[in-house]
Amino acid sequence: MTELSVHHAEDQHAGKAATTQRAQRKMAPIVPAQNIAGRALVLVIAIMTFLSCLTFGAVTLVRDTASVWENQISREATIQIKPVDGLDMEAALAQASQIAGEFPGVKSARIVDRDATARLLEPWLGSGLNIDELPVPRLIIVTIDENNPPDFAAMRAAITPKLPSAALDDHRTWVDRLVAMARTTVTIGIAVLALMLSATVLTVVFATRGAMAGNGHIIEVLHFVGAEARFIAREFRHHFLVTGMKGAAAGGAAAVLVFIVFSWWSSRNMATPEADQATALFGNFAIGSAGYLGVVLMVLVIGALTAATSHVTVVIYLSDIDVRQPDAG
Repeated sequence: MTELSVHHAEDQHAGKAATTQRAQRKMAPIVPAQNIAGRALVLVIAIMTFLSCLTFGAVTLVRDTASVWENQISREATIQIKPVDGLDMEAALAQASQIAGEFPGVKSARIVDRDATARLLEPWLGSGLNIDELPVPRLIIVTIDENNPPDFAAMRAAITPKLPSAALDDHRTWVDRLVAMARTTVTIGIAVLALMLSATVLTVVFATRGAMAGNGHIIEVLHFVGAEARFIAREFRHHFLVTGMKGAAAGGAAAVLVFIVFSWWSSRNMATPEADQATALFGNFAIGSAGYLGVVLMVLVIGALTAATSHVTVVIYLSDIDVRQPDAG
């Protein structure tokens, strides 16, 4: 009797040990956690995310710079008076300035003096110019109220009869061209971004099919013994979500680093001619909070897109199995 009790206790202990061992044993994943194809996919997603973030940042930079240009141009108009025989230039400038200043919506009308005009021409004609000896037009800068702009047609009609050599430029042509350029750039950027996301989706599709081909026999057995398509798709979705987020985070971090380096370079080289030209065209290469928020959003979108693409690919694959082998299903 004692011997039976001892054997019974040993059997119970062995059973508990086996149960504990089974509980502690980790289930092998359907998709291998690390393989060469997985690492290559992370690299591809990182590259695509990096290029997508650069495109988004460039579009944001151009759009913001174009907006600054448009605001600066919209604040001012220019009256140009060409020298002609018998014209008293100083009296003509004063008369045109007085006419423009009387219109509602005009904040001020400032005459560009001789010294300022000479400085404007100095890069092309050199220093020491005598403006009176050259047929150089003179300018009047008209500052306008952006919320209540003046009637430029009426202003032209008032100036031209009294001063035939005067011409009013309200910069509308430049503003329209600037807006058209900005819209074209944004459209091209969005198109490039869509192409990159499409390439990322196709890459994930091929990677998912490759992973399923390598584990096809396991997936088919699981499917035929009753494993739901949702379970198999969830395993793949989790795997590719992690893979996509790793690659997207690496690419996004690299893009942010590039933006920071360009901004730092621009701020460190403000006095050089190259930096002045670049700053005049693109600002200080700072994409702002909206740009960095867009990078974060791009990382999340690419990660979610990777997971969703793998999920749909697995569901379609399993549906094809059911169509090809209905009896086994």
